Amino acid sequence: MKYAGNPGFSHQQADKIGVIVTNLGTPNAPTKGALKPYLKEFLSDPRVVEVPRLLWWLILNGVILNIRPGRSAKAYETVWSEQGSPLMVHTRAQAQALAARCEREFGGHVVVDYAMRYGDPAVTKVIEKMLSQGVRKLLVLPLYPQYSASTVGSTFDAVAQDFQQRRWLPDFRFISHYHDRPGYIQAVADSIKQHWNNHGRADKLIMSYHGIPMRYLMNGDPYHCECLKTSRLVAEALGLNNAEYMTTFQSRFGREEWLKPYTDETLKSLPGEGVKSIQVVCPGFSADCLETIEEIGEENRDYFLQAGGERYEYIPALNSEPAHIDMLFDLVKENLHGWQVEDNAELRGQLAKQYGCPL
Repeated sequence: MKYAGNPGFSHQQADKIGVIVTNLGTPNAPTKGALKPYLKEFLSDPRVVEVPRLLWWLILNGVILNIRPGRSAKAYETVWSEQGSPLMVHTRAQAQALAARCEREFGGHVVVDYAMRYGDPAVTKVIEKMLSQGVRKLLVLPLYPQYSASTVGSTFDAVAQDFQQRRWLPDFRFISHYHDRPGYIQAVADSIKQHWNNHGRADKLIMSYHGIPMRYLMNGDPYHCECLKTSRLVAEALGLNNAEYMTTFQSRFGREEWLKPYTDETLKSLPGEGVKSIQVVCPGFSADCLETIEEIGEENRDYFLQAGGERYEYIPALNSEPAHIDMLFDLVKENLHGWQVEDNAELRGQLAKQYGCPL
């Protein structure tokens, strides 16, 4: 095996701690041409689609990649801005805000950056960049509150695959979830309260999470349980009883059964049950993206109103709100505990001189 080096690295560099926050990813443009390679990378991940590889290769390349890129491009066009996709904009802002907090707390010893599991900036490129800056201790924080093998597990795979190619590995820590962390629960609850203060309350609060196939749950994935726990804790923080909120699952794909109840079908049925006003929040999304802005904010709004609903409101994700950044910083700080970085420039200089290394 050929191992990768660290271009630009010098033994005279001061050791640093690196923090990488990651999210799912985004195409580089809202076009069919940009969507095809992005979707191919995403849907080729065996963590995402657990189907025999040969069968799935035929379906993906023979059918899906000839149909879905065009449809997805039209959806992305509705949410794209001059700065790019909303997920990229918000993730970048989160990383910058977290970096500013770390700079105030730790000085220049902690480097913060962001990466995407699919698309750019790729995990391996960001790791390379950090190691070249002298990072010898690395913390990775996937911005998924609830653990699923298809998201957090896949992110770990990407880091591990990169490490397999490296000769010199950093000390490594990985945060797998924070679905019941008090600061996270309070931040979500406070964002809902703020919306209530500005707009009043609706008949029912819907907490919608991205779905996964039911088969994944039956095979041991804890995602469903963690989503339900998040909902329960948020409801308790808001003082809601069981009749005042629901947990649903969105964004299903394909024909097999996914986690239920489905968000779209729920919204189509609620007006017939006498629920005329609803507010929807997505506690599984750390940043607003296509699935929250277009799918929840527009598509599912239409379902509810066309079924006889009268009032529909989407409560935005936490994005880079101060309370969210505070929670992420506390999470990072807690997981950096025990990692100290000292600038041993004098010792490094002595060793370089003693061994004659041109470092």
